Amino acid sequence: MTRELRLNAFAMNCVGHQSQGLWRHPRDRSSEYWRMDHWVELARLLERGKFDALFLADVVGVYDVYGASPDTALREAVQAPTNDPLLIIPAMAQATRNLAFAVTVNLSHEPPLAFARRMSTLDHLTQGRIGWNIVTGYLDSGPRGAGRGRQTAHDTRYDIAEEFMAIQYGLWEGSWEDDAVRRDREAGVFTDPAKVHRMTHDGEYFHVDGIHLCEPSPQRTPVLYQAGASPKGMAFAARHAECVFVGGHSRSRMAADVAKLRALSVESGRAASDICVFALATVVTAPTEEEAQAKFEACLSG
Repeated sequence: MTRELRLNAFAMNCVGHQSQGLWRHPRDRSSEYWRMDHWVELARLLERGKFDALFLADVVGVYDVYGASPDTALREAVQAPTNDPLLIIPAMAQATRNLAFAVTVNLSHEPPLAFARRMSTLDHLTQGRIGWNIVTGYLDSGPRGAGRGRQTAHDTRYDIAEEFMAIQYGLWEGSWEDDAVRRDREAGVFTDPAKVHRMTHDGEYFHVDGIHLCEPSPQRTPVLYQAGASPKGMAFAARHAECVFVGGHSRSRMAADVAKLRALSVESGRAASDICVFALATVVTAPTEEEAQAKFEACLSG
């Protein structure tokens, strides 16, 4: 019996991403992260390799706990400098036909209406190939940079996320009816106002009163990714996510986490199969196994 294998490439619009120090290797090109052709070439390579998606990680903040300073992160390029991951997606989408793009955006720093518009815009520009990795942040430097002091408590961040998601669903799915846009040149009517609805939300953390600024995009709601491993995070993923990242030091531990996630999904009224699970793996490619092993050892040695 054959099984379908889904592959996400894992990158970040920065130097090194998870391979800190590898930028010093003569064959490493991650320091060219600021060049658009760097990303377009990667997208084309992944499309030729039959990858499903390019997953783009992100952080809003700098690692500054070690030595109470960002100096080490800056000096050694530990995910700094880092550029906005959303802005490189349209060019990659233009250069490909099937490759999808999952982008990490921290909702703790996003106004709901503006965020809904950015994601709908990307869904239009990619023709339905956009996904959103839902994160709530973990670096204290993020909220400090945004003028909010320390990070909000972990469980409270997920309460905020639940409210944020309710607003996004309301905007993406409920604001515009499917046939609201008429594009009727003779009648002079582009959109039927009666089929566009105001979204109002008066909650504990957000207050929204407006219509979604975009007409319905191919997916309306982007494919939702999540990687919560805490009880609160896993419950959130079970309710919302279509793709979930899991990690662990053994197959048995990962299997237990996946089983729990699928059980929580069923408890939430979804099917266990509604969630596609991804595990992180490091892959070295080369024409032969010997060449791949040599390349791997060269990376380890620096």
